[in-house]
Amino acid sequence: MLLLPSRTVSISMVFLNSYLLSSEDVKLEAPLFITFSQCVTGVCCLYLLSKIGSRLSFLDEFPAFEISTSLMMQLLPLSAVFVGMIAFNNLCLKYVGVAFYNVGRSLTTIFNVMLTYFILGNPTSRSAVLCCSAIIGGFLLGVKQEDKSLSKSPAQGSNSDLFMGVFFGISASCCVALNAIFTKKFLPLVDGNLWRLQMYNNLNASLLFLPLVFFFGEVTVVMNYPHLSSAGFWAMMLLSGVMGVAIAYVTGLQIRVTSPLTHNVSGTAKACAQTVIAVVFHSQYKTVLWWFSNVLVLGGSAAYTFVKQKEMQVARAQAEAMPTSLESKG
Repeated sequence: MLLLPSRTVSISMVFLNSYLLSSEDVKLEAPLFITFSQCVTGVCCLYLLSKIGSRLSFLDEFPAFEISTSLMMQLLPLSAVFVGMIAFNNLCLKYVGVAFYNVGRSLTTIFNVMLTYFILGNPTSRSAVLCCSAIIGGFLLGVKQEDKSLSKSPAQGSNSDLFMGVFFGISASCCVALNAIFTKKFLPLVDGNLWRLQMYNNLNASLLFLPLVFFFGEVTVVMNYPHLSSAGFWAMMLLSGVMGVAIAYVTGLQIRVTSPLTHNVSGTAKACAQTVIAVVFHSQYKTVLWWFSNVLVLGGSAAYTFVKQKEMQVARAQAEAMPTSLESKG
């Protein structure tokens, strides 16, 4: 039930961000400012929802907009990862097209396996590692094919843009995996309330992004932007912020009721559907090997999910059988 709304909102968000970051109509070279504005919009949306929730009994899930500085500090590690995740996501979209976004972000599952082992101490079986090898193979093949495609069609982008996009895509993958693990870890601090977690996350992120916007000189770029007073531009910015709140809530809910792994794998599957839509929408030609790289990523992720589900079923069966064996011995 959660997968359809999550994927729909997420795909829409990717295309909207791609439009804001790389469209010829917008032409605003300030990706951090755009991301900062989305976070500020998120804070404003959550404030309004809290006010509405206090007056309507059926919306009591929205917490009161009360800020605790000590809780802000406790949630700072999660917010820092959140900042990295959305910033690297947007920077990846800025340098590569939506079609390649799938491959550029396909290492999320790999990072999830690595970080789960180093942070939580959970080992990975050989079968799961083999599935991860397919994902890595698909990623490497996809990068190579995209590089060849850009060499033949420079109008679609440059090889240096591809390098930057891949770098930011890998960084985003790491942050997405970390965000899934940290969300599960820090959720009890806000009594399991995802809206409250979003409120602190967006507030912390707004404060963290502000110095970055100044440091990278984007304030000057924004002040000189010719469409700064355009209602259409700010409407798109507002919509992206609102959609950011929606996808963050659905994502957090998916992590809470499933697992970080399920969340990341379903995200990879969504990205593959997104790839097909992007290629068809932009009327792009892609080679068989380019498509095969996407199949490797999706197939490896699906196989990994199947392997982990089987392992969890075996572990659950062994845990249930243990009390029975102890009783028979007694």
